[in-house]
Amino acid sequence: MVSLSKTDLKRALEVFAIFQWALSALLIVLSVTFFHLYVVVFTSYWPLTVLTIIWMIFDWKTPQRGGRRSQWIRSWRLWKEYRDYFPLKLVKTHELSPKHNYIIASHPHGILAHSSFCHFATEASDFSKVFPGITPYTLTLGAFFWVPILREYVMSSGACSVSKASMDYLLTGEGRGNAVVVVVGGLAECRYGRPGFSKLVLKRRVGFVRMALQHGVALVPSYSFGENELYDQYIFPRGGWVRHFQVGFQRLVHVYPCAFYGRGFTENSWGLLPYRRPVTTIVGEPLPIPKIENPSQETVNKYHALYIKALRKLFDEHKTQYGISETQELEII
Repeated sequence: MVSLSKTDLKRALEVFAIFQWALSALLIVLSVTFFHLYVVVFTSYWPLTVLTIIWMIFDWKTPQRGGRRSQWIRSWRLWKEYRDYFPLKLVKTHELSPKHNYIIASHPHGILAHSSFCHFATEASDFSKVFPGITPYTLTLGAFFWVPILREYVMSSGACSVSKASMDYLLTGEGRGNAVVVVVGGLAECRYGRPGFSKLVLKRRVGFVRMALQHGVALVPSYSFGENELYDQYIFPRGGWVRHFQVGFQRLVHVYPCAFYGRGFTENSWGLLPYRRPVTTIVGEPLPIPKIENPSQETVNKYHALYIKALRKLFDEHKTQYGISETQELEII
């Protein structure tokens, strides 16, 4: 009979926590789809599917109106196992006042944005204690809210749709002390989510700055040192059909399909688990932004440049602590 030590059990729970979140979306989508197909085609309970569609129509705008946060789910012990797998750490450099709203810009996206999810969509890092009075709302793809059950699970973390309507609501209709969290680089940044890279897709991403100006809320730079170290990628040779497909697909939908891999269940094997490497997220100093309801492009560009300057300062002040050489600069594309 095989006996597990406390260390073995702890590691098994950590792996389960990683797979649970990474695969839950796929499993829920498949389960819900097959269930409704079975109900409609093989049973007489098709009204269940009709009621589900009616409910979805009635509830369609909820992800754009603050969602349905569940403090119970955000506080699951499972998320602490998720945090400990790497481990992930959240560091505050300045206070955030609950009298104001904020836009926290999270960098880099990496492959699966593990640090951003853990710190802002769960209480694994005790966000509510680190930043008392601040309520984080992680903005994510609207597609997550198109599937019954999955949308409830995603919203329970405090996540909302990444749309103008959603940001307008959170920054004006939900009082004060809200922190809208945007992973600015998005999926287009995945191609740079590999060891040794400090490259951000940010040069043309100005929408979050425009929103900050329209609402007069401070921009808070956040950088996760180590996020790009969690996976390797296979880089296809230039000129090959796969490489042409990757580039063409990115131009079409702004998502770069990359062949990433990490470790397997044993240290020396490869698989889809992220490497066990520490990631530290530094939340920087808020950059004050004036309220200008209809800012010109020149004004947007001005504050976008100021934000990049603040982000570079944050990166340069902390990079040597986390294995990045003094000479390496943050590259903005």
